[in-house]
Amino acid sequence: MTQVAVCGPADCTPEEAAAAREVGRLLAEQGAVVLCGGYGGVMAAAAAGARRAGGVVVGILSGRDRTGASRDLTVAIPTGMGEARNALIVRAADAVIVVGGSWGTLSELALARRGGTPVITLGGWRILDSAGSPVPGPVPADDPSRAVRLALAGRA
Repeated sequence: MTQVAVCGPADCTPEEAAAAREVGRLLAEQGAVVLCGGYGGVMAAAAAGARRAGGVVVGILSGRDRTGASRDLTVAIPTGMGEARNALIVRAADAVIVVGGSWGTLSELALARRGGTPVITLGGWRILDSAGSPVPGPVPADDPSRAVRLALAGRA
């Protein structure tokens, strides 16, 4: 069973939400389990897309209970760990798709790459070195379909 984390800001744009919904749907249609932070924004959109396609969605929550969790989660796991739960999300994933960007999303991207987990970016963060060149690791995708294909192929 393939598990793909979909990470992104809780306060996202309508375009980011639409992309996350499509990513969730496509992952579910391919039989992948969707992992996310379990709350609003990109997380809720990915959960909604996957759930509507009959998929399984696991939310790794920062809080000590399920308060505020997306109603589209199949499983909600409260951790009481705050932002430290970001490490759990990306370590449990075979690949990570980042939609948009926020500071929490950047931490997930960095933790995933640090742990050797493939990361596909869909908008949002572009990581550059001091010379302005892209840092090797995160693979950009132009659309949700390509992001999902890359994540499931393990080519990121």
